[in-house]
Amino acid sequence: MMTEQVPRDHGWVNIGNARIYWEASGNPSGVPVLYLHGGPGGSLGKGGYRKRHDESRFWTIGIDQRGCGKSTPTAQDDLEHLAENTTQTLIDDIESVRQHLEIESWIVTGVSWGSTLTLAYALQHPGRLLGIAVVAVTTTNRDYVEWITEGVKRIFPEAWSDFATAAAAKPGERVVEAYARRLAGEDRDDARLAALAWDRWEALHISLSPYWQPGPMFEDERTRMTFALLVTHYWSNDGFLKGDQEILARIHELEGIPGYLIHGRRDVSGPAITPWQLHQRWSNSQLIIVEDEGHGGPISMSALTNAVESISAAQLNSNHHAQTKLVPPRQAREP
Repeated sequence: MMTEQVPRDHGWVNIGNARIYWEASGNPSGVPVLYLHGGPGGSLGKGGYRKRHDESRFWTIGIDQRGCGKSTPTAQDDLEHLAENTTQTLIDDIESVRQHLEIESWIVTGVSWGSTLTLAYALQHPGRLLGIAVVAVTTTNRDYVEWITEGVKRIFPEAWSDFATAAAAKPGERVVEAYARRLAGEDRDDARLAALAWDRWEALHISLSPYWQPGPMFEDERTRMTFALLVTHYWSNDGFLKGDQEILARIHELEGIPGYLIHGRRDVSGPAITPWQLHQRWSNSQLIIVEDEGHGGPISMSALTNAVESISAAQLNSNHHAQTKLVPPRQAREP
């Protein structure tokens, strides 16, 4: 298991007005594994994902998605380009990083929103996939967004009432739309208030997880505002995956690609119906329900590690990865 705490290599890819941050750890001659973080608007954080895979056999790449983390400019500092920050743009960013590192194909992993992005990327670029492993599975369709911003009030009515009141929605405006409008508005003091209310709600609806601890999700104001801005931007637009781009309607297109759907039974934020429905339409996928966890947890992450191991082993047996260019040129030249 990896023990290093810092990436072996890192950099940025310039794409239009954006600089997309990437980092890589482990063995540059190993099997590439991409990690996509949650949010939208989260980040690679302290890099705990780097510990999940054997550093002698895997080349683990992380990306801070557009507008957050170490990618620049931060979304709240670049509101004039917020409309350009879409799922399609993120997919294009991932491809730009892959091409920059000259990776032919990789195992793609993601957690929470990262699972949505993983599946959306896979559906657009199936030829780049060695396999998929996702945790806390979401598809960010209208049903999911309505549940997490409206339906969960059946479980947390007191907190939801405060959340809905703080939204200050206009007539006919959904709660998530009200927050999105205010967080992207010119009144940045009002945006700060909206971000605080959003943070309280986010920290609450995951509270049935056995690993939940009370307190805000983000202590840092800028991080809090970036997260809230991008989450509401994406959720108010149904993840930019409407119509013929909706994941559930297309998931059968991944038939034949190894896939693992890992989910906690106690995940109130995203009920297990989502990975189950995906599994029903993607017959060769593996559905793993972790009975005692919520929105992620150590057992789920261990299952993710095992899934990557299984995908890699299957690729070795088929000699698929032996025909794939895996080594970034800059690393290949190292002594």
